[in-house]
Amino acid sequence: MQDKPPMNAARQALGEIAPALADLSDNMLFGQIWERPQLSKRDRSLITCTALVALGWTEQMKTHFPRAIRNGVKKEELIEMITHMAFYSGWPSAVTAALNAKEIFEKESA
Repeated sequence: MQDKPPMNAARQALGEIAPALADLSDNMLFGQIWERPQLSKRDRSLITCTALVALGWTEQMKTHFPRAIRNGVKKEELIEMITHMAFYSGWPSAVTAALNAKEIFEKESA
């Protein structure tokens, strides 16, 4: 009998509906890509959050903004990145991201 993989965020969210996607998230994305030494986890987090703002992917911000803070990105830096992105990815995406960040920060400090 094969051991079940450990339960983590990807496995909890995707394990039942898309187990292969959960495996790829765990092993490829967070196992191999995030562990490459050419960029720090802090830099990878800031880059990832910037892409999420540009694309308007608010659901993913809920996990990546707190991860960025754990990886050393300051809340003020996330807000500055959002402000900067208003001129590159559009005002609505920046306002949406700022409001989402406010909600995320409030949950994190509660």
